[in-house]
Amino acid sequence: MEQFIIPIIVIIAILLLIVLASGYVKAPPDIAYIISGPKRDPKVLIGRAGIKIPFIERKDTLLLKQITVDIKTNGYIPTQDFIGVDIDAVAKVRIMTDKEGIKLAMKNFLNLSEDKICAALTDSLQGNMREIIGTVDLRVLCTDRKKFGDEVQMKAQMDMNALGIEIISCNIQKIEDEKGLIPALGQDNMSKIQKDASIAKANADKEVAIAEAEAKKLANDAKIASDTAIAEKQNDLAIKQAELKKAADIKRAEADAAYEIQKEEQRKTIEVTTANANIARQEREIELKQKEVAVTEQMLEAEIKKKAEAEKFARQQRAEAELFERQKKAEAEKFEREKAAEARKAVAEADMYAKVKEAEGIKALGEAEADATRAKGLAEAEAIDKKAEAMRKYGQAAMMEMIVDALPEMAKAIAEPLNSIDKVTIIDSGNGQSGVSSMGDYVPAVLAKTIEAIKQTTGLDITEIMRAETYDAKVTKNINVTGLENAAHVDVKVSEEV
Repeated sequence: MEQFIIPIIVIIAILLLIVLASGYVKAPPDIAYIISGPKRDPKVLIGRAGIKIPFIERKDTLLLKQITVDIKTNGYIPTQDFIGVDIDAVAKVRIMTDKEGIKLAMKNFLNLSEDKICAALTDSLQGNMREIIGTVDLRVLCTDRKKFGDEVQMKAQMDMNALGIEIISCNIQKIEDEKGLIPALGQDNMSKIQKDASIAKANADKEVAIAEAEAKKLANDAKIASDTAIAEKQNDLAIKQAELKKAADIKRAEADAAYEIQKEEQRKTIEVTTANANIARQEREIELKQKEVAVTEQMLEAEIKKKAEAEKFARQQRAEAELFERQKKAEAEKFEREKAAEARKAVAEADMYAKVKEAEGIKALGEAEADATRAKGLAEAEAIDKKAEAMRKYGQAAMMEMIVDALPEMAKAIAEPLNSIDKVTIIDSGNGQSGVSSMGDYVPAVLAKTIEAIKQTTGLDITEIMRAETYDAKVTKNINVTGLENAAHVDVKVSEEV
């Protein structure tokens, strides 16, 4: 039996070690392991190790790290001064690690992920921020964001305590108002600064005016005192003059003295009254200037504020429009210049190529025409030389050949009208000559008349030239044909010898 008991004990011990090893757990610093089992109070492990009995105890997790919760109003919420604002804030929270906080957190966030914890806390934090917005003015929200964030944190912490959550911080990221009044607050501040400057200038002008009035008043008082002293001196002089005359005419001196005294009293009264009137007028002018300064301050305040807003908006619109227009115009001009430059370049290249080819063609044509003209001129000159040489060589025979060659052409020209005659009717005249012979003599007769007409108009007798080689022409008549060397003119001289 003992041989079997020892192995069994060893096996049981090994199994217990395996079970205990499988139940060993160690929690990281940012996560709490909750070991719950038969005991009433669960065991909490934070950054330390522990044993979980398998099949008897269970392990749950609870996030302890810092969590960021995005808080938004999701719409415009009215402030204390009834101005709708949309605020975006960020809160940093974490689960409390004390005994009571862990218990509350276990009831609400056990085994939940970070996103689910954020979703569970967002509504409560947004509600607290909306409540605080309704208790502050827009100006306070813009000028003291930290105070607003602290108030939201304090208000929300009361609700978070019941969930076992600690709010580490609450920061305002963005504030927007429904009517765009936040930028206007800056304009209002600028207008106040301008207003203070205008008021300071008006106060300075007022002090200058008061000083001038005081100076005029002192000058007037001095003038009155001077006039009074003069009047007293004059009065004393009159009294002395009256006393000197008293011996001569007491009654008259007394009357004169009384008259002078009364006169001086009246003048003094008039001068004093005038001085009082001037003083009252100056005081009234000072009051009017003070009222004008107050009215001017109010007008400047209204005009400067409106004018500043209008000028700012107008400058902004003009600047945007001018910038957009300059950009588009610059782009269009640049594009047009590039296209125009490309077109001019292409046209210039085409014109240059065309002109080069045209110049080459003109040059070739000119050279060909010059060569042709030169060849034609040489040919014509050579022909003329040959012709002149032939004329000089053959002399009379050449002349005869030319005349003989010309006679058929002349006859042909004379007979040409007969070709247009379709039908000819011949009537015998009865004089012994037939109409056919008359018709046949038409061409020779006209040819003879033509030769005679040439003789009469030019002096050239073709018949005599043709007869120049005959015996009768050389013996009986002295006929010389000259000028045959020059084909352009023929001179025929005929003389008879008796």
